[in-house]
Amino acid sequence: MSSDVNSAVRELTDSNFGHEVLESPGAVLVDVWAAWCGPCRLMAPLMDWAATEYTGRLTVGKLEADGNPISRDAQRVQGLPALILFRGGIEVARHEGAMARSQLQAFLDAHL
Repeated sequence: MSSDVNSAVRELTDSNFGHEVLESPGAVLVDVWAAWCGPCRLMAPLMDWAATEYTGRLTVGKLEADGNPISRDAQRVQGLPALILFRGGIEVARHEGAMARSQLQAFLDAHL
């Protein structure tokens, strides 16, 4: 296994977003969230699940919206939580709002 494959969800910031997401050759799911956002807190365990369930196929990262306005605004995030799936640095799918695990799985399976 490559060293970048693990079950941990990565912390994304304005300083590492380009390298971790836009320059990544593989699939990256970005969860844009905020501490004050209730639905965002509901999604947190699902990000851990996705990182484990899709190990080797998907990297999962969380971007805190308020602390990282450059990346948030560059991705035109309008609602939280926002899940943005990138492949090779290109956005391939987006969902704004919370979803159940079955919905997240269908979303990922449709695009991976």
